[in-house]
Amino acid sequence: MKEYVVAILGATGAVGQRLIKELAQANIPIKQVKLLASKKSVGKKLKFKNQEIIVEQAQPDSFTGVDIVLSSAGGAISKKLLPEAVKRGAVCLDNTSAFRMAENVPLVIPGVNDQQLAYHQGIIANPNCSTIQMVAALYPLHRRWGIKQVVVSTYQAVSGAGKKAWDEMLGQAQARLDNQQMAAAILPTPAAKKHYPLAFNLLPQIDIFEADGYTHEEWKMIHETKKILFNDQDSNQIKVTATCVRVPVEIGHGEAVYFILQDKQVTVKEIQAEIEKTAGLILQDDFKKQLYPQPLQIAGKRETFVGRVRADQENLGAFHMWVVADNLLRGAATNTVEIAECLVRKNLVRVPNI
Repeated sequence: MKEYVVAILGATGAVGQRLIKELAQANIPIKQVKLLASKKSVGKKLKFKNQEIIVEQAQPDSFTGVDIVLSSAGGAISKKLLPEAVKRGAVCLDNTSAFRMAENVPLVIPGVNDQQLAYHQGIIANPNCSTIQMVAALYPLHRRWGIKQVVVSTYQAVSGAGKKAWDEMLGQAQARLDNQQMAAAILPTPAAKKHYPLAFNLLPQIDIFEADGYTHEEWKMIHETKKILFNDQDSNQIKVTATCVRVPVEIGHGEAVYFILQDKQVTVKEIQAEIEKTAGLILQDDFKKQLYPQPLQIAGKRETFVGRVRADQENLGAFHMWVVADNLLRGAATNTVEIAECLVRKNLVRVPNI
């Protein structure tokens, strides 16, 4: 049995540390694990299973002899280093937005469109965290009945903006409780002209604004959904729109999803049954018992949780549901490692023409 050398790029970050834990539980024969990060993290020691591994500086030659790269170090680093890793024969699974819309890069959710892995050219993109949980919940319904339209409003945790934003929110909360002014220097996005506190607040801006008034996060959800379901980021076979909001929650994105099915005779019970039998989805839906998914309860879990399924009373064939998932696991590390498992299982850990 072949054993694989796996490198984790961005190993000291929030997602990187979860990649280490997920990889330790993965069904992948591992020969060696390399932990890579920026120069400031060199020399740190992290554990993989019971082994202590020293973090190395990420540079092109770091990937010599590596079979699989799990990357979560930021888009600029991905653009710089992943092509170098591919040149050295590694297959790269990237958590950033650097390659998601590239034509020759599969954008994959295992169990939804992993057949696209057969066409990879060395780089495979992990979708946006908010896209992953929504499409995972919608896909079994789309596969059976067809979905014509999706309207989603997201309630996204601060951890999706990184550790500095997370720490800033906690500091703001404490300042507010101490009757002090809340300082803001990061959100809604570091590059913005204005910054606002997130603690005790809601920010209807995630990422930069596009020329049409949509944020880039909203753009990603729209076009990634189309690419995943129809392999075309501009597909007209489904209509998708989104409003993305940052909320003062630490871990766990919530999404209110409105969708219209092609089959107008479907019932709520049929939808619930389809969700319940789908691997990776957990139905928590009993309004009589106030049972529905909540971020506090799902943090640390790999599955996508679905509840509040109900028919739209004004439009036949239209439904609402509430979807919650751990954005650092289901929306990042878990999906990435599941892609790696698929590659191993399908014998696709190879770069064409290498």
